[in-house]
Order: sequence, then C-alpha cells, then structure tokens
Amino acid sequence: MAVPKKRVSKQRKRKRRTHYKASEATLATCSRTGAPTLRHRVCPTSGRYRGKLIYEVDEE
Repeated sequence: MAVPKKRVSKQRKRKRRTHYKASEATLATCSRTGAPTLRHRVCPTSGRYRGKLIYEVDEE
C-alpha cells in the first residue's frame, strides 16, 4: 500500500481541492402552476409529482 513520505501542506492540499465545487441546482417548472421546483421533488405549490396528487395544499 502506498504511504506518503512527507506530510502534504495545507496550501498544496487546498490548491488540489479548488476544483471541488457544488453545482447549481437544476430547476424545472411545474406543469400545472408554472412555479420553479427542484427536479424529482414534489411541487410545493400544487402538491403534485409527475401529474399525480401527492398531498393537498392549503390555499391561504
């Protein structure tokens, strides 16, 4: 098994990790309300997912 001979400095470690970035969340539009929602999630405004009613949303 490979073992490093010297300790990797903080600077070297951080330089290597500069490319690890979180990607921006992809949004989809609800077919019923047109509201932006996260993909593969229930729409918070209509309570539907893929055309099926998952839960009732209270209209305030």
